[in-house]
Amino acid sequence: MDNPFLVEVTRGRLVESRHRGSVAVVDAEGGTVLTLGDVERRVFPRSAVKAFQALPLVESGIADKFGLTDEEVALACASHSGEPQHVATAASILAKAGQDAGCLECGTHWPLGEAASRALAARGEQPSQLHNNCSGKHAGFICLSCGMGDDPKGYVTAQHHVQRTVRSALEDLTGASHTEDVSGIDGCSIPTYAIPLPALAFGFAKFGAGVGISPGCKSAAERIRRAVAQNPFMVAGTGRFDTKIMEVLRQRAFVKSGAEGVHCAALPELGYGIAVKADDGTGRASEIIMANLIMRLLKLSDEEHAVIAPLAQPALKNWNGIEVGQLRAAPDLLP
Repeated sequence: MDNPFLVEVTRGRLVESRHRGSVAVVDAEGGTVLTLGDVERRVFPRSAVKAFQALPLVESGIADKFGLTDEEVALACASHSGEPQHVATAASILAKAGQDAGCLECGTHWPLGEAASRALAARGEQPSQLHNNCSGKHAGFICLSCGMGDDPKGYVTAQHHVQRTVRSALEDLTGASHTEDVSGIDGCSIPTYAIPLPALAFGFAKFGAGVGISPGCKSAAERIRRAVAQNPFMVAGTGRFDTKIMEVLRQRAFVKSGAEGVHCAALPELGYGIAVKADDGTGRASEIIMANLIMRLLKLSDEEHAVIAPLAQPALKNWNGIEVGQLRAAPDLLP
């Protein structure tokens, strides 16, 4: 089946482009709140599940053993912009485990943040593994490995104790199988597993509500959500969607993007989890869908509405700053 059009891109009075997608909203008991499109098709959640991947680090007590701060725990869940604070915090996590950037197996790329990337180039410097948007997650993996008494070398492989531990946590939370036949390799070289959107949303519902999980997992999830709510900059960066949403909503929402048009959220006060996939893999589409779902599901204060409404229907401007159109929810998303 073709997924419905969920986002429209206008120019003048006409619709110039449209994005198809699928949505699952599930409660913490596994009940369906809303589905749109073919939600049973497995998708790779990619970076959207970084908070789930950080659960073993916190639940095991290893985060406390190494004295990780809330900023550092938040960075372990991040797809950060490579700004100086992100880089310094990733280095700090590694130092607490007695390691350095040479242990990171995530690869190197220029910072996602344009200002950070330009500043690095202006200084005549090259990016390191610490600038990789996944360096916080990988630093957390290294801490987990060291805390379990393992050699962190090769921690990105599916056979390593770290990835086997993380995979088990993902399966427990989502209830979906994470087997080799549905696996791939993520951009940062760790295994990634495709699962249906309802299972992904179910995992976020439990992560937010603390229902259907062990007391240790519940406590770890609460610590991670609190750390992120107090440090939303660490999860993304200056001007980024997830940071803006969580700066205003704090613990009312945990929101996390993934690559290729995936976006997920937990709404703890409702006990809901949300999983979104834009068919064409564009982040602009998944962000519009997510912002509109948050506005639909949560009762927002004037302050919250003032921040989120422009994210749900942003204006499009040309190079002269003239407004030429907008991104907006399509009728199938908000009937």
